[in-house]
Amino acid sequence: MYSRLHVRPNCAARTVVADIRPIVDISERVGMPIEVAAFIGSSPVRRFAEGWTLEYLEKCTEEAVAFAVGEGLPVTYVTEDTTRADPETIRALYLTAIRAGATRVCVADTVGHATPAGAAAVVRFVAGIIAESGAEVGIDWHGHRDRGLEIINSVAAMEAGATRLHANALGIGERVGNTPMDLLLVNLVLMGYIEGDLTRLLEYCLLVGDACGVTIPPNYPVVGRDAFRTATGVHAAAVIKAFKKGEHELADMVYSAVPAAMVGREREIEVGPMSGRSNVIYWFRRRALPAAEAIVDEVFALPKVLTEEEILAVVLRVREPIDGKAVSDRSWLPDSPLVHPLASPPGDGDQPSMAAKRS
Repeated sequence: MYSRLHVRPNCAARTVVADIRPIVDISERVGMPIEVAAFIGSSPVRRFAEGWTLEYLEKCTEEAVAFAVGEGLPVTYVTEDTTRADPETIRALYLTAIRAGATRVCVADTVGHATPAGAAAVVRFVAGIIAESGAEVGIDWHGHRDRGLEIINSVAAMEAGATRLHANALGIGERVGNTPMDLLLVNLVLMGYIEGDLTRLLEYCLLVGDACGVTIPPNYPVVGRDAFRTATGVHAAAVIKAFKKGEHELADMVYSAVPAAMVGREREIEVGPMSGRSNVIYWFRRRALPAAEAIVDEVFALPKVLTEEEILAVVLRVREPIDGKAVSDRSWLPDSPLVHPLASPPGDGDQPSMAAKRS
């Protein structure tokens, strides 16, 4: 089953033979090579804390990488805290790993220290070391989000020569996390670097969140609950006008840099204290429900962002049950998917009326 997936197994280990030997055993049992990501601290901070010398690091590197390669496993050599290491240490360690047979090296921004310019500079420096070695070796970038620069750093590293970027679903990881794979993919597609179908991205992120016990914040970009919702009258009016023109792609772009349809979502217009009457009328027409003036007025007057249940409760309170059925029954709601309200104009609600005007 797994042989049909376009993935390659990878396992991290310290640059210690005792850590790598179990990977060799597992690889032999499953009958497929497992890439060894052999990591070792490289910055003066880590070396001072551990009492390591450069000679000791080189010895560990050569022994561990040579052992893995000798057992037939591909090796990515990872220098932890690369972005805070000195150039000569990086050169010495990478050249040692390459001579021992590593086919990839990984530049790690372990504590989210780098800026985009710094990420690009260190990747270019490492590319120069590889050129100096004369070997064909790929470059990985591993970024953390301690300063909130993880995505732009990943893009900068890629543009500078990194050919594999590390990322985790929802950025789950040590401390404040790693580069969020979901947002990195969205940006790489929008920037034209890759192509791919992201319409099930939300489903994937919800699955990961559920499995890992992580709640996706409502304002999390792209897959958060509020990513494509607006209750502001001015914003909603512009979106509605685009819908009325039959320009659904335009409606998806008026107040968003990410097309909702690209990630399998829809633009949502909510009703709240900053809404205009057009929001309320749109909400009803989106659900193919009659937008009686009395109901619109009642909903429009409520001082909070309303849920669907709260709006339907207003319908129940203001008018008689529809077709003899109580609104709470919900069986009177259309079975068909939500529709765009293009058949008739919003009328007087076309111009947004801000909450401040109500007073």
